[in-house]
Amino acid sequence: MRALLQTALVCVVLLAASSPGHAGGIDAQTAFDELKSLEGTWRGKPEGEGVEAEAEAEKIDEVIHEFRVSAAGTVVMETMGPGTEHEMINMYHLDGEDLVLTHYCAGGNQPSMKLDREKSTVEKLVFDFTGGTNLDPAADSHIHSAKIKLGDPNKLESIWESYAGGKKSGGMIFHLARAD
Repeated sequence: MRALLQTALVCVVLLAASSPGHAGGIDAQTAFDELKSLEGTWRGKPEGEGVEAEAEAEKIDEVIHEFRVSAAGTVVMETMGPGTEHEMINMYHLDGEDLVLTHYCAGGNQPSMKLDREKSTVEKLVFDFTGGTNLDPAADSHIHSAKIKLGDPNKLESIWESYAGGKKSGGMIFHLARAD
């Protein structure tokens, strides 16, 4: 009887660990599908965190983000501030079991992030820094993490945390509503 209970317990643990949404987490494909559902134009207002970001956000009346599914459905391209001097691109794609994000910054660097499946849910996608190009993470200012809060199909919150000198230096939150 004891062996049967141990076997059953092992099966339950293995089943829970292999479930797509285990422990409040989300698998990469489900997260990618959520990003695909954002296709279209979004408009809203920024909110800054930190002195510099707060001052920058106050100068901006409206922000536009455009999401587009491309490359036969294998990539989601997000354009932040299309057509402006500070236009930036975020590319999301699957890499095996991971969902990765590269932020092509107006600052000239390209931080890379990976979905933290344990911290993420269908309502909140959390991306953490994994490296990048044209930046020294211990010294240079760069985007270090991103969160996309979903839940309402017509609203989202896009949160970008920046680092400088190896520590958090501020961030920007974009409160967006679907425009089309």
